[in-house]
Amino acid sequence: MSDPTAVELIIKGVTLAGEPFRPSDWAERLCGVLAAYRPGFVATRGPVLGYSPYVQPTMVRGVRSVIVDPRLRDLEPRAWDFVVGFARDNGLVTMPASELVAAPTLPDIPPAAG
Repeated sequence: MSDPTAVELIIKGVTLAGEPFRPSDWAERLCGVLAAYRPGFVATRGPVLGYSPYVQPTMVRGVRSVIVDPRLRDLEPRAWDFVVGFARDNGLVTMPASELVAAPTLPDIPPAAG
């Protein structure tokens, strides 16, 4: 991986001690706070009725999580710092999204008879 900051960050709803993070709707709350950070958003347009494309709640292997797009850092560095700080301050497990995709494996091929 050439630039580790260029991959999406996953914040899992599990603490470093292995406990579920509470409240159970933490991911939706966090994403709701960051909903205004989106391409072309103008603050005078009124309320936002959806999540930012850069900060999305999801489930990862049965655990409530948030996926954070690294482009958020370019759009608003303070919003990126807020999200990363939230994970750090609450002792949440974080990982690059690339870790979810296992490296491909080739099937064992028997040697040719000869």
